[in-house]
Amino acid sequence: QVQLVESGGGLVQAGGSLRLACAASGRTFSSLVAAWFRQAPGKEREFVAAITWSGTNTYYADSVKGRFTISRDNAKNTGYLQMSSLKPEDTAVYYCAADARPRYGSGWFDKTKYTYWGQGTQVTVSS
Repeated sequence: QVQLVESGGGLVQAGGSLRLACAASGRTFSSLVAAWFRQAPGKEREFVAAITWSGTNTYYADSVKGRFTISRDNAKNTGYLQMSSLKPEDTAVYYCAADARPRYGSGWFDKTKYTYWGQGTQVTVSS
């Protein structure tokens, strides 16, 4: 069983930056694809970013492309989401997700294709 624990959320002003971390345990992190999703009040959980096992390839939602960067350090069993130029509409609970199965096409963006989830960390961006 894989456990994921997010950290790094908080309150930040618009235009500011935050770095989220996702610490994994229970399985070798390098065997998992990893992703970040977010859920704002009253909205569906949506894809933010994903990264392949080795970190070679990354994928982003259009809404965060150019502002957010996903990365991973397999030696530390940790994934990251660097968020810059934050906007009030980025306010949400951010969830780390992971899975051991290969991804194809839309499988990267589909929350139902991820088995393991963290508890979430709140990010609030004030205007």
